[in-house]
Amino acid sequence: MTDRRITKSKNAIQSAFLEMLLESGFDAITVKELTEKADISRKTFYLHYMDKHDLLNEIVNETIKDLTELCEKKKDMGFVEGTVLWFYYFEEHKSFFTALFSTESTVTFRHRLLNFIMEQLDYKLEGVSNRRNTEVLRKFMAMAVLGVIESYVLDQFHVEIEEIAEQVGELLEQIIMSDNMILPNAGGKLS
Repeated sequence: MTDRRITKSKNAIQSAFLEMLLESGFDAITVKELTEKADISRKTFYLHYMDKHDLLNEIVNETIKDLTELCEKKKDMGFVEGTVLWFYYFEEHKSFFTALFSTESTVTFRHRLLNFIMEQLDYKLEGVSNRRNTEVLRKFMAMAVLGVIESYVLDQFHVEIEEIAEQVGELLEQIIMSDNMILPNAGGKLS
């Protein structure tokens, strides 16, 4: 069981960090300003994190964990329905993702999210009875999904989230099912 003081300190640090991330961007955050905003000592900060990159990494790990749990929940949904659920997660956390996609120093997060999407696509592409190498297809689809998510959180679309998600789901389904790429459990979705 985690000590309540540790949980309270970490929550204060993460809350202040996320607020500063949205206000100023990652590059502008200093540990000194962060600890002042969180109303904790620098010593307390360094008991939990090596630096602001370590803090961001923990938050990213929690985000990937949340996305993994979401993908488990939507396993039995179709492409479109599952993709809509996926995009609603990004809608709910839009300001966080906007801050991450807008900052040069958070390229690592983008790569981790891309790898996560590719892993999820692996589940859909397992057993593809096609001679093609699925590595290129998987990377193509993951980059497309990530690009659409990034464009959405940066407000580069002028349509509703559900319409975007439905189109992405339909496109993924068409790509995977085209050219005799029949998958087992063809209920498919980006899970």
